[in-house]
Amino acid sequence: MDLKAKMPSKVEALKVAVGDAVAKGAEVAVIEAMKMKTPLLSPVDGTVKSIAVAVGDRLKPGGLIMVIE
Repeated sequence: MDLKAKMPSKVEALKVAVGDAVAKGAEVAVIEAMKMKTPLLSPVDGTVKSIAVAVGDRLKPGGLIMVIE
């Protein structure tokens, strides 16, 4: 499942690495939008297949953050 940005934002932290197993609801990243930090939660149980961003990257709406399968 693709985890994408819902609004313009900045990547504040990545809490997982490629290959990590994650549970549905686990915090996988933190983004900042409109001066508010928001945790991103895994929508599914799975494994992180790829991470498309780095800390400090700016995201556009719909921008890919990571893939969890």
